Amino acid sequence: MQKMKKETAKKVKDKVISWETHLNKKYGVHGTASRSEFEMKAQTFILGELLKEEREKANLTQAEMAEKTGTKKSYISRIENGKADIQLSTLYRLIEQGLNRKLELTIH
Repeated sequence: MQKMKKETAKKVKDKVISWETHLNKKYGVHGTASRSEFEMKAQTFILGELLKEEREKANLTQAEMAEKTGTKKSYISRIENGKADIQLSTLYRLIEQGLNRKLELTIH
């Protein structure tokens, strides 16, 4: 058993690569269509998780959030699960009306 752990650790150690190298291999370099699609999906996922976390902090259900913002519960669910595109106007409504917070955008 001990020998097996050492062999596994050595194999893993020999194959460690950077996150950027992994992304380049799997999705292509920055600017390629496949990389851009991956990055867009990743940002959609992050936004959904952020909205869910903030909604839960505000002690709101998806139905309550939908009612406050004039959307549907199923749409809130799809956003939180990274399965829906969201318009900027809707994002503002969710943050400002639904969560009673301010949204600021930054371009890098």
